[in-house]
Amino acid sequence: MKNFDWTSFTKRIAVKASLAEIYDAWTKAEELEKWFLKQVDFYSLENTSFDRKANVAKDISYAWYWYLYDEPMKGRITSVNGRDFIQFTFEGECLVDVNLEELNGYVIVTLRHHNIPLDDNSKQYVRLGCSNGWAFYLTNLKSVFEGGLDLRNKDEALPAMINN
Repeated sequence: MKNFDWTSFTKRIAVKASLAEIYDAWTKAEELEKWFLKQVDFYSLENTSFDRKANVAKDISYAWYWYLYDEPMKGRITSVNGRDFIQFTFEGECLVDVNLEELNGYVIVTLRHHNIPLDDNSKQYVRLGCSNGWAFYLTNLKSVFEGGLDLRNKDEALPAMINN
């Protein structure tokens, strides 16, 4: 484990959809709720609600809620370009870059989670835990957009699993 990079990881997946659809999937509240989150709240700099149907902009804050968890994750959008890139904070001051690229009828989603601290808690829960989480949610993105099947566990009677 000497040469293991605890500070970042990258995940990639090909999704058969349009670039605009996948960009919206990452930047609109109502679209994020279709494959990733139970509830998405975006807030402007003035701390007012942001239009759920609009693409987010830089410096918009968020509160993201998952199924089966009461506490939201809070963060902010640090960069967007309106077409194929979004960056946001995640798990504190970690950064997630999402790059989209069209290739042979697919959108290649490249997610890079970086700026991960080197304390043991961050190594376990952010580096290793988020790596597993992003692998599932990227798979769910593909499933929702290619076949319409949402793979998330939404049943509160069931314990935590790999799909929540």
